[in-house]
Amino acid sequence: MAKPGKTGFERVMDASKYSCQGLKAQWHHEAAFRQEVGLFLLAVPLALWLGDSALEIALMIFSISLILIVETLNSSVEAIVDRISHEHHELSGRAKDLGSAAVMLAVIQAAVVWGLIVLFGS
Repeated sequence: MAKPGKTGFERVMDASKYSCQGLKAQWHHEAAFRQEVGLFLLAVPLALWLGDSALEIALMIFSISLILIVETLNSSVEAIVDRISHEHHELSGRAKDLGSAAVMLAVIQAAVVWGLIVLFGS
């Protein structure tokens, strides 16, 4: 009989530990992530100042947070590709390029959200 997995609070604690390890690795190994955290730390007070409503503030903060999320996913794709092989392969390059494109789209989305709110906010 298979050993049952952890459940409840123990599982949540383990998941939290692994998430913290991931964030520490992201901070340590990824300069872009550190720069984006800096952007986030500047953006939050700016959003509080520029946003005219809770919804505008939330959208502005969420759009910057999304950059951090997508950057983390991109870094995980890059780590997997590098783990498999450092040889140049078309599919490996495509995977990394697609991850980078996702980050770029998140940055564009944030710029559009911020621009619309600053220019046309209530």
